Amino acid sequence: MSSNVQPQSQSRNPSGPASVVDVEQAEAALVEHYPRLVRLAYLVLPPSLGRNRRVLTAHALAQRALPRGRKSGVEVVIPAQRGTGERRNGDPGYAYVRLRVVRTALEAGLPLKRKAWPKRSQLPPLLPQVWGLRLFPRSGGADELALDQRLSALSGAARAAYVLRGFERLADPDVRDVLAAAGCAAPEEALAEADGVEAAYPLLESPEFDPCSLHARPTDLMRRRQHMKAAAVAAAAVLVCGALLGLPGDGWGPDGAAAPPYAKNPAGQAALDPGKLTKVAASTWKRSARTDFSVWPARGGLTGDRALLRRALAVWARPGESVQVSATPGTAAGAPPGPAQLLFAGEVDATRVVLLYDGLRIVRYAEPMEGTSGAALDFARVDGAGGADSGAVVVSRADGNVRYLTAPWVGSASVRDLLKPAGKGLSLHRSADGVTDPFASPATARECTSWNALRLRDNSGTSRLSTDLGELTPARLTSGRPGSPHESSPADWSKSACSLASVRSHGVRSVNSWSYARQTLPEGNGSATWVCTRAETWRGGGSRVLAQFQTAGPTGAVAAKAEDSPACGDREPLVLAGVLWKSRAGNWYVLGAGSKDVTSITASGGERVRGNVLAARTERDARARLSGELGDGRTVSTLR
Repeated sequence: MSSNVQPQSQSRNPSGPASVVDVEQAEAALVEHYPRLVRLAYLVLPPSLGRNRRVLTAHALAQRALPRGRKSGVEVVIPAQRGTGERRNGDPGYAYVRLRVVRTALEAGLPLKRKAWPKRSQLPPLLPQVWGLRLFPRSGGADELALDQRLSALSGAARAAYVLRGFERLADPDVRDVLAAAGCAAPEEALAEADGVEAAYPLLESPEFDPCSLHARPTDLMRRRQHMKAAAVAAAAVLVCGALLGLPGDGWGPDGAAAPPYAKNPAGQAALDPGKLTKVAASTWKRSARTDFSVWPARGGLTGDRALLRRALAVWARPGESVQVSATPGTAAGAPPGPAQLLFAGEVDATRVVLLYDGLRIVRYAEPMEGTSGAALDFARVDGAGGADSGAVVVSRADGNVRYLTAPWVGSASVRDLLKPAGKGLSLHRSADGVTDPFASPATARECTSWNALRLRDNSGTSRLSTDLGELTPARLTSGRPGSPHESSPADWSKSACSLASVRSHGVRSVNSWSYARQTLPEGNGSATWVCTRAETWRGGGSRVLAQFQTAGPTGAVAAKAEDSPACGDREPLVLAGVLWKSRAGNWYVLGAGSKDVTSITASGGERVRGNVLAARTERDARARLSGELGDGRTVSTLR
């Protein structure tokens, strides 16, 4: 015999009656609608919690939505059914657990008070708990990011009103009743505040807001290896080292996670002295003829923290075993040759970050707010960088998002989804120091459902497009014939953006997209565009070239690729590629196209055409080879 949850009062809800709900009914509703209730909690929780804690807290609130005791009770708000699609809204069990989820999610967003005990939902959840991993939903596009930022600016009650109205599809009177039952003191004000956000309700169903479909990343691989015995040994070692550090002489304590000194010489000691760091004045770039990293001013709230700067320089010179060191291909990871230039020192995403420049490299040092056991050191080569290459530097990566420190001459920043060239760009807020708000980075995405690019507009009105490929500096995106490329627009990359995944973490400086030929397809199947994308690296070698065949579909097909090839570059602005193509009628063709300097193309089957495009009937399993001839009699082979 099941026990019941009784209402606490006799008030009636105009949208539906107060109802008696038994525990089994509430449990059945929780099990059936668990993913929906967790998403509801995730949307109502304040984004300031961080995506990992927000995910775990959403699951915890949903799992704690059942009654605490089999005889306790609350009033259950049951909205009137508005159609078969909202049948769950007439289920008393679902209404009960939804009310519990909304109430505890609102409590989780309340500030902690000194003279009052915190509520359970305001504390990190005890269960569920994940050790050694950070969990976060899949990254969405620019539209989802814009909605998340607008919701984060709302109060908790207004955010709940927006979600109940858009995600739960409740009418305003029903939303008002649910908010009142959840403890909201001013439901009308919450609804009015929610009216200020554009009604982009379908985006609430996006994977960006699904805490049940998650990506996982490690937290700190070094800490995972530790166990209780090692901790006891470490504690004893700390006591011994603390006594030794009190003795006369130079110790390694002020250097944080750096290894012990191995040598002393005047140049080496000068490079480790924070007092000798170059700190450029804030207005120098306005008077200088140069626009590169050498005229960036020192910014951030910790530029005067000598202890932090000393640790950063010491770890740069001799990183200890616990320091996670990374460098782009072809970048030396050695000590600074002399005093470096300070670009930034400040707190970003619960981390202390220092950015340094030695004329050849950008160096990023990061340490957690407490201790230096999780210190990281990143190197990126930037020698020869000009104004087009020195617009931004990565200052933080967290939960699949990226933040940039922008150049002092940047007037505005925005995010564009290259796969949605017609979409409106998202304006990117920057702090007084030039640090952008976080946005989803394509550098770690496994699926190419969106590809965000950073658009920077300088004070002269020049706009440049770049994208994050997993390195400290974003790769510049250009378009046009080699030798005379121009600044790209998102439309130039709408079908090629996903191919950028092949050059992640490759030390890429810039990527150019060149539409080198257009071909009318046989049998009235429309037309195709042949595009060559070339990724240039900071080190000079290791360039990568892709020839793509693009039809009316959303993405192109890779026809050929090569590495360390001069094709599609300044030295050799030539390319020839071919594909095996099937018409809508089921006939197979070998298609080929070369750049405009190609005057004829010959297939291995004997077909020869004048001009730079070829279309010849063939069989499905044919292995045709193409060759081209230039106007001066030279031959060109297909890209490989």
